[in-house]
Amino acid sequence: MAILRLEVCGIEVDARTRCAHYRTPLDIIAIKMKCCGVYYACKDCHIALAAHHIEVWPHSEWDQPAVLCGACGHEMSINDYMQSANKCSACDADFNPKCSNHYHFYFEAV
Repeated sequence: MAILRLEVCGIEVDARTRCAHYRTPLDIIAIKMKCCGVYYACKDCHIALAAHHIEVWPHSEWDQPAVLCGACGHEMSINDYMQSANKCSACDADFNPKCSNHYHFYFEAV
């Protein structure tokens, strides 16, 4: 049975959702943008390709699936992602812990 992969927009996006801006082995998450409901590899890809500004996910909507594991295609809610200890809950792939430096671009501060 084939795994259905969601489309991830970005610049030079590979099969694990890495892009021209972030290409380390740990840069394997994509974020569904609140503003357009589209998965992007990173904020810089969204800035370059979308014709609108980024909107952050309000804390009240953190139960929505909005984080995609590039290793297995599993969608996580923002709450699940925030509590993941930088690992996919489905396949145990490691995520880049430095992504937390960019949370304010995607998620409302709490």
